Amino acid sequence: MSRTVGAPRPLDRDAPVYVAGHRGLVGSALWRHLQDSGFTNLIGRTSTELDLRDRDAVDRFIDEVRPDVVIDAAARVGGILANNTYPADFLSDNLRIQVNLLDASATHQVERFLFLGSSCVYPKFAEQPIREDSLLTGTLEPTNDAYAIAKIAGILHVQALRRQHDLHYISAMPTNLYGPGDNFHPTNSHVMPAMIRRFHEAARDGLPSVTCWGTGTPRREFLHVDDLAAACLFLLEHYDEPEHINVGVGEDITVRELAESVARTVGYAGQIEWDTSKPDGTPRKLLDVSRMTELGWRATISLDEGLRSTYRWFLEHEDELRR
Repeated sequence: MSRTVGAPRPLDRDAPVYVAGHRGLVGSALWRHLQDSGFTNLIGRTSTELDLRDRDAVDRFIDEVRPDVVIDAAARVGGILANNTYPADFLSDNLRIQVNLLDASATHQVERFLFLGSSCVYPKFAEQPIREDSLLTGTLEPTNDAYAIAKIAGILHVQALRRQHDLHYISAMPTNLYGPGDNFHPTNSHVMPAMIRRFHEAARDGLPSVTCWGTGTPRREFLHVDDLAAACLFLLEHYDEPEHINVGVGEDITVRELAESVARTVGYAGQIEWDTSKPDGTPRKLLDVSRMTELGWRATISLDEGLRSTYRWFLEHEDELRR
C-alpha cells in the first residue's frame, strides 16, 4: 500500500511538504525552519480553507496535493483552565484532526508522517525524568486528561499503521513549548505566555502585585518552538521507529522561578503572590531526552534568550493578539 522509503534519509527540498496547522505556534515555527532549510514546496491551509475535523474534506485535500511528507502540528490546545473547562471539545476535535490526517495519508500513500503529541500523555506521578516507556503506566493529570487521551490515541494510531501497512510514520512528544506566535490569551493560554501578558500589563499599569495560580512549586521544562522545529526536521531525516520519542531540553525550573524570570524580562518590580486555591497540575514534568541526545540532537536556545525573544515578539504584535 505504501511507497516504501527504507531507512531515514535527507528529505528532497523540492518535494511537497504539508504542514498541518501552519499558522499556529508550532506550525509557523516549522514553516520558518523548513524555508530556512531550503524547502521550496511547502503546503499550508488555514482552518477556514480546510476544516481538519471534516474527514471527507481532508481525504480530498491529501488526494489532490499528494504530499511526500505530512507534519501534524494541528491541534486544539490550551492551558489548565481551557482543558479543564472544555474536555469534550479537546477530546473530540483532536481525535478527529489526527485520525483524518493519518487515515488520508495512509490511503494516499504519503511517504513520511510526523505526529506531534505532548508530554501530558504521561502519568501524573511518572518517575522523573520521564522515559518514553512510562506511557500508560499510571493515572493521567485530571485537568488535561481528555487532551492526553487524544494524543495517546495518536501515538497508537501511528504504531498501528506501521504494523498493518509498513508505513514510515513517527511520533514525537515535545515538552512545554513557547516562543513567537504563542497564544497570549489571559485565561486560555499556557503558563508562560499567560505570565508574560499578565506581568507586562502589571508593569504598564503600575500595579503593586501580580497573582499567579497555585503554589509555584511545580517544576516545568520549557522548549523554544524554534528548537522543536529543528528537532522535527532532524527526526524526519534520522529516525524511523515505532516508539514515540521525547523532545525537550532535559532541565526544568519551578513555576515560581519562571514567574520571577518573566518579571525580570518585562521589567516588573512589584510583588508576586500565589493563589493556592487554584490547581497546580502535575507536580513535575521533566522529559528524559537521552534518546534524542544519542541520535545527535540537542536544544540550543536558553530559557533567558528564549524569554527575551518571545517578549519582543509579544511587544511587536500586542495590538493584534486575541483579547
